Amino acid sequence: MPARSPADSGTIASAQPADAAGSASGALLRSLGQVVLQAHAGTGACLLAALALTDLQLALAALLGAAAANVCALVAGHAQASIRDGLAGYNGALAALAAYTFVGDAGTAAAIALMAGGATAWIAEPLSRHLLRVRLALYSAPCLVATWIWLPLHPGPVTTAAANAAALSAPDGTLLVLATHAAAGALSGLAQTTFASGAAAGLCVFAGIAWSSRRAAAYALCGAALASVVELACGTTPDAVGAGLAGFNGALAALALCALGARAAICATMLAAALHLAAVRCGLPALSAPFVLASWCAQAASRRSRPMRAPLRPSETPIAR
Repeated sequence: MPARSPADSGTIASAQPADAAGSASGALLRSLGQVVLQAHAGTGACLLAALALTDLQLALAALLGAAAANVCALVAGHAQASIRDGLAGYNGALAALAAYTFVGDAGTAAAIALMAGGATAWIAEPLSRHLLRVRLALYSAPCLVATWIWLPLHPGPVTTAAANAAALSAPDGTLLVLATHAAAGALSGLAQTTFASGAAAGLCVFAGIAWSSRRAAAYALCGAALASVVELACGTTPDAVGAGLAGFNGALAALALCALGARAAICATMLAAALHLAAVRCGLPALSAPFVLASWCAQAASRRSRPMRAPLRPSETPIAR
């Protein structure tokens, strides 16, 4: 066997760091893609663009949180496949985005983002084991736990109760006006799944989901629209609906349940909207909890109605969300 030349050795040595950097960046992008339940680097790139359109700090926060979660997952001994597919990092990205959204001071937000983002990796492992026993998916539960720990200590410049009260009023305007607000809220609801805002950011999120699955993108858009209509009919202000605050939990619920069919997705979407309305009226910082609870209920109901169903597909397990 011929010996390697020094040039060959140098080429191999330089290729290894490049491969490692490519693997790390791919894991970060797939972590962002998993925010909308897509293990696709292209989806993550589109979500990053949506965040940058809203605020460059949000884009950096998402990368910071995902990186912190991936590093902690590596230290905790999570499976390499889980880290590579973004399953270890998406809750960290969400926790960091929550920190930058609710904390006004950039330095404090960065510190909380690092701690909360890393904590999600440690929370996810035992929580996923418990959920696996009852055949429920993990979703954004680790982010919710990590955020709810610090959020009461730092509510931000506007209290949750005051913000929620401003989002509720008696519905007014014609059916055409309400329908227009609901349509605008559908795209904005997609944007809010990543803490972004605006129709342009929503289009980026929609394109990212469609890049991975056109069917999933259609479900997400319809879920955001349906949840927006339900909350608008129940008294949420047109401005709040137009901002996407009423639609994002419905979009996520429809995405999570689309594998079980349209009926399950519709039921989960409407339940998520109802739970979000209840949280708003109680002045609670629900975040994505309505989506998580509604998806768990729909999964459990689906199993009860079909007790002899085959084992969960990978997309329905806690490992793959």
